[in-house]
Order: sequence, then C-alpha cells, then structure tokens
Amino acid sequence: MRDAMVLKAQRFVNSVYGSRIGTTVEESGEADWATMYALTRALQYELGITPLSDNFGPTVLSTLTAKFPKLDQDTVPSPDFCRIIQAGLYCKGYDGGDLDGRYGARVQAAVTRLKNDMGVGKAFPGSDLTPKVFKALLTMDAYVVTGSGSGQVRDVQQWLNGRCAGRQDYFVVACDGQVSAATRKALLFGIQYELGMADGTANGNFGPGTQAGLKSHPVKQGDQGVWVSLFSAGMVLNRRPVALSDAFDGHLAAAVRAFQTFVALPSTGDGDFSTWASLLASYGDQSRQGHACDSILRVTPARAATLKAAGITYVGRYLTNPSGKSLPEKAIQPGELQTIAENGLRCFPIYQTTGDDVSDFDYVAGRTAGYAAVNAALDHGFRKGTRIFFAVDFDAIDEQITASILPHFKGINEAMADSGSPYEIGVYGSRNICARVGAAGYSTASFLADMSSGFDGNAGRPMPGDWAYDQFVTRTLGSGDGQLASIDINIASGRDTGQGAFNRPRPAVPDVAFDPRYVPALRADLSRYMQSIGYPDTGGIGSDARLYSNSQAVEAIQDQDELITQLSKTHTMRKALIQTAVYWAMRDYGLDDQAVDQKVVAHHLSGSGTVKDSHTGIAEISGADAIQAWNHCIGWGYTTGEHLDPGKDADIWSVWQRLNKDNAFTVRTVALIHLWGVRGRPGGQLPPGDRVTTPRSMRLDLAEFEITELLRRYRAWDPDEEAQTHQSLAVYQLFEKYNSIARNA
Repeated sequence: MRDAMVLKAQRFVNSVYGSRIGTTVEESGEADWATMYALTRALQYELGITPLSDNFGPTVLSTLTAKFPKLDQDTVPSPDFCRIIQAGLYCKGYDGGDLDGRYGARVQAAVTRLKNDMGVGKAFPGSDLTPKVFKALLTMDAYVVTGSGSGQVRDVQQWLNGRCAGRQDYFVVACDGQVSAATRKALLFGIQYELGMADGTANGNFGPGTQAGLKSHPVKQGDQGVWVSLFSAGMVLNRRPVALSDAFDGHLAAAVRAFQTFVALPSTGDGDFSTWASLLASYGDQSRQGHACDSILRVTPARAATLKAAGITYVGRYLTNPSGKSLPEKAIQPGELQTIAENGLRCFPIYQTTGDDVSDFDYVAGRTAGYAAVNAALDHGFRKGTRIFFAVDFDAIDEQITASILPHFKGINEAMADSGSPYEIGVYGSRNICARVGAAGYSTASFLADMSSGFDGNAGRPMPGDWAYDQFVTRTLGSGDGQLASIDINIASGRDTGQGAFNRPRPAVPDVAFDPRYVPALRADLSRYMQSIGYPDTGGIGSDARLYSNSQAVEAIQDQDELITQLSKTHTMRKALIQTAVYWAMRDYGLDDQAVDQKVVAHHLSGSGTVKDSHTGIAEISGADAIQAWNHCIGWGYTTGEHLDPGKDADIWSVWQRLNKDNAFTVRTVALIHLWGVRGRPGGQLPPGDRVTTPRSMRLDLAEFEITELLRRYRAWDPDEEAQTHQSLAVYQLFEKYNSIARNA
C-alpha cells in the first residue's frame, strides 16, 4: 500500500544521497529492500566507510559503535544523519517525526516503541538508538505479528531478543510471529549462552558442543527455570499447542508426548536429548535407530543380511538411472526385488531424473516423469497401489515451488491418471516442498530430505503431517561382500510400507507388432498430452497451424508398424525411438515448413531461389542429413546402398524427393539417423557445460538420459531443439507404454 511518508523517505534518500551512494530507489511509497539498502549506504557514507555496500556488516556495526554507541537528541551528528533514522522508522511503520532532521519527542517515542516491539526495551532502556537496534531498523523485518504469524511465536522471539541482544554475535530477529531459520538460530544462540559458551564460540549451530551440553540438561514435568523456557520455546517453534513457559506442567508434558509420537520417538513426555534434537534440527538425534534406508547400491543376499542385522526393514531403491554419472547400481537391478522379498525386506521405489536444479522441473517434465515412472515400475514388477516417491533434490524456495515444482507434480498426477492410476504418488524433498506439494493435493505421503538442515525448506519448518520416511543420517553398514557404504538411514512412520512381494518383471525383450486394439487408447493418450502443451488435435488455425492432426500422425505410424518392428529387431532399437521421431515431426510440421518445401521444389525444378534443401516428409529429415546417415550406416555395415554426396544438388534433390513422398524410406532413414547418433552424430545446440551422454551402443535397455540425448541429436538442426526434445520425451514414454504391453503379452 502506498504510504505518503515512505514516499517522502524515498525522495529524501534519492535527492540527498543518490549521487553520493551510486544508486536511487523507485519512489513507490512502498517500503522495500532497495530502500533499506539505500539507507544503509547513506549511513555508510555518513560514517566515512568505503567502499559502500548494501550490507550492514561488521565494519558498519563496529564503526557505528565506536563513533555513536548511543544516538539521541544530543549525539546525532547532523540533520541528514537524523533523517536516515527517521526514514527507517517510516519504512518500518513508526512515526519518523516528519523527516525534520530532529531527534525530537516523536522520534524518541517511536524508538522506545520499536525497542519494546523487539523485546529489547529492558536490555536497551530509554529512547536512544543503539547500534544493534539501528542495524535491525534498516531491514525488512517486522516486529508485530504479520500474516499467519502467531502471538506465541512472537513471545518467543521477543524473549530471545531481550535475553540475548547484548551478546556479541546475537542480532535482533524479527518479532512477526513467523517461524524462520533466523528464529531457530536465535533459539540455538540462547541455548549456547545458557550452556556457558563464550562470545566467538557460540554460533547458533547445532554442533557437537551444543549437543553434548544438551545431553546434560533434560527437562521433565515439575521442572522450572530457564531450561524449561528454552525447551518450551522449541515446542512453540515446532507449532505445538503450547506457550512459552518456565514451568513444565502437565499440559506441556501431554504436548511433548504428542510431539514424540508424531516424530516417532518414545512417548515419555520428558524433554530428553532426542526430543531436544528433533525440536532444534531437521535431522534430530543422529544416533537413533532407523528402520528404513535408501541406497544407490544393489541389495545382494549378503547386503540384505547386513540390512536385517542393522534393523532395517524398508529399502528405497531407484526405478531408473537418472544421469550419465558412473553409478552402475543406482537403478534396481535384475533379480534384486526377488532378493529383497526372499530376505523379508520391503522396497519403496524412488523416481529421480537429474532433479538438482529448478530447470529440471515444469509441467512437461512432470508428465514425462509420471509416464516414465509407471513404465519403469511395471518393468520391475511393482504391484498396483505401490507408492512412488518423486524426488526434488535441491532447496527450492517458495517462488520456485509455485512456478516450477507444483506444475511438475500436476503433470505427474495427470500422467498417472492417464495411466489408470496404478500407483500412489509420493514426494521426496525438503519439508517445505513436501508440505506444499501435499497441500496442493499432488502427493499422498512425504519422504523428507532432513539431513540437509541448512536448506531454507527445512530450517524453521515443521515436519509435514503426511511424512512416511525421514532421512536423517548417512552410515556405512557391514563389511566385505555385505558392506553398504554411505547409505542414507531413515526413520519410518508406518505411513508407507513399500512392497514385500512383486509381479514377474518385464524383461528387455525385443518389440513386436503393435496390437491394433490399443490404437484408440494410444491416440487418446497422445491427444490429452499434446493438447495440454498447446497442440490441438486438428493442428490449429492461423499462421501457427500444424498440418497434421493427432489422428493422422498415429495412422501414419501404424501404417508403417511392420517396417518399424522389423527395424527395431534388426538394429536392437526400441520402436518408440522411431515412432517418437515421426510423431513429433508430423505434429510440428506447419505452414512455414510447407512454404520452405515449396521453395526447395522451385529451386530444383526452375532454378529460382537459393533454398536447395529442407527438413521434409513425415519425419522432418533434410536431404543432406539423410545422405550422411545412409553413408555412415553403409560404412558401418548396418545397411547397403550407394554412397551419395551431401554437397551435390542432384543427390540432395534425389533423396529429398524420396523423403517427401516415400514414408517407408523416411522411416528407414529415421532408424539410421538414430544409429548415426549413437556413433557420433554432432549434437547441435548443446548448452555450455552440458555433459555429452550419447549411448555407446544401441540397446533395448537404454537409460532415460541416453534416450533424451538420441532424441536431441535427432533434432540437432532445430534452433529450438532443447524445448522440442523436452516436450517429445513424454511422447516416447506413451509409445513405450503400449509397446511394452504388446511385447510382454
């Protein structure tokens, strides 16, 4: 909301300091970080600090403390210096005395009120402005309850500020009733100071010294004093229904028992070390016994014995190998699930692509992930009703969750629904990611990445109510053949129990003829997906119209099914690679492409124009690319024929005409282009720093990253190849869905 005095403050900092501090702010009348940074720079200018920065850091604080340990009507050095204070007060919602440059009664009253709202009125009594309060003034922190904040949390924040603000490394935290990483760190500072840690030693981290100290300070019903206050503060910050108190009464004990039950600790009602740890760090007490694990290592009989000896029942294993990294056992291996079942263990499947950057997540990637996970789970033999945990393996902030993660899981849900909802959907990630995906209705259980206590999505966040597994420590178990090095140990809530029996796995057998009975279902699945990304069934209208409908593309592919099946067997290639290339090309071919094709015809028939080649036919292949693919594959012995010259007009025109009219020739060429891709076709617009993940040979069991690379190389000519490949991956999975049904019938 536009505020006249905030606007006045912004105009002040621009007019007086803009040229001096090298920046100006938008005169919006709304307080923001840009204005606070400008005021911080203005203060640095007045203190003679260079170079200027947005940070109110140690140099600013120490210089301010040395020159002005207390600022009041007698010590403010100049009217403009005072106006910086007044502008900060207005941006915080306090009376700044009309920016008159005087530290008068109105400013004094505002500073007194500010201190009381911060909880430091007793620590820093009076109306003078002390350096730490000044530092807090020039932030966007609020000192009244905001949004969904609670008075109980604000009481804790004010109490911690009042108790600790005088210490060297403690800085005033917001008193807005919102639990944050800063509030959680403030509580740890309070604990460390009470343990007797000196300034410079206390750091707000849940380290070995803090843990050792807390083991000597359990609290229980009937206790009183500051340790009960600190413990009850931890309960408040974990959103438990209690208030800050120095007395451990029956109400607090009951709340503790409920919390312990929720986080799978013994329900004693006492504040023992394990309970302290669960209140203070996302990973809790890392000496706990975990009954679940997740691992990138194959479960062999010897390793199964190790897991059972360690008390592990539930084993998380990956459905696919997500990248080109050297992790040969990351995906579930042939026969592994049988070993798990025979040894009385249970498996919960995890689906992960790269998953470590926001660019890996969007609606299209979610649709692909959903289809791919279903296909992989069926291949491995997971039964209907199994929950698959889809991984988000980075610290997504709220804006990224809204813009990318939630659309991704929407895509997963729609893909699962398209597949007949054979599996439940779970989510792996930070507490905030899991909570928000669950709240959106996109998952039914959470697998928490709680080892990463520094994640914004974990710090200051409670465990979501639907948690199934809590990943809290890495251990090495066993020795010799039974050793499992560096596996993640998890607490199991019982909300998910994985699977202990499995269907017969679907082996990597050759593809067979497509069952015509499934054509209507395939056509419908493709239609839903393509419409969801903006491709209408009929190809659309206007300048962006595509010339082939969904039905026409499916029919063209089905017409060539006998040939596609034969090529698949001859070259040990999944039919879906050929089908996807053709389908996507047909759905992509538009009026502009048709116009270019006409220019090619004109060039060769009448000599007009300079366009002698284009990507034509049902698979959008150029004459030059086709010639190179055939030449390479003839040389490698994959096929027979005459070597042609990709630089010769007559050869290009001869091949181009076949591509444009002869669908069978085009389909054969698609297969050869994929073989060329395996054997070193240039990769086109590979992003800087990307790894080259072309498979070393054509196989029936290509990993997802290899399939992605082949489809990308197929469209190496396309300026939009990355987006086109990204969108076509779901098409591959849909064709593979029905091909796998046929070959495993």
